[in-house]
Amino acid sequence: MKQARTLNDKQLKAVFAHCATRRHAARDRAIVAVSFMAGLRAKEIAALTIDNVRDEQGKVRDEFVLSKEQTKGRKARRVFVSTKLKQELLAYFGKVKLRHGCYALFQSQKGAAFSPNTMCQLFLNIYAEAGIDGASSHSGRRSLLTRLAGKGISVRVLAEIAGHSSIAITQRYLDVNDEKIRVALERI
Repeated sequence: MKQARTLNDKQLKAVFAHCATRRHAARDRAIVAVSFMAGLRAKEIAALTIDNVRDEQGKVRDEFVLSKEQTKGRKARRVFVSTKLKQELLAYFGKVKLRHGCYALFQSQKGAAFSPNTMCQLFLNIYAEAGIDGASSHSGRRSLLTRLAGKGISVRVLAEIAGHSSIAITQRYLDVNDEKIRVALERI
């Protein structure tokens, strides 16, 4: 199966700009931000609850735990929240009134939680409408890991961020292209 496309900064800006034009702009931007800034899978984003990311005082947590039911591998794991992602989530909370009775962080038009499949479809729609070919719900995850690898973050740390039990799996996520090869060779 072909891997999801990794996005560069220009493409990511285009996706965020497109999200601003959508009916559920704040929600869609926050979903894309979680994908690109925390590296969560569509299933994990769909399963997020308000309590996962917000504490009793309404502040965005520095980290939270995904339960084994929320993850692909059925293993609980910690997710760290960067300063940029906190800002995105705070902006989302400031613009969206979450419906009563549904504790899903991201709600569909009908006020219910997204299914993993519907979350994947949302990503495909956003990318297609933004003119990004080959992107899918895994693009944020691959882009995050590839960017961090390019900044010298060890593959072991990347595996922890991704929730992978093996660095061999993580290495398959990392995109290599001509530009990265040129940059590497210029460091000699």
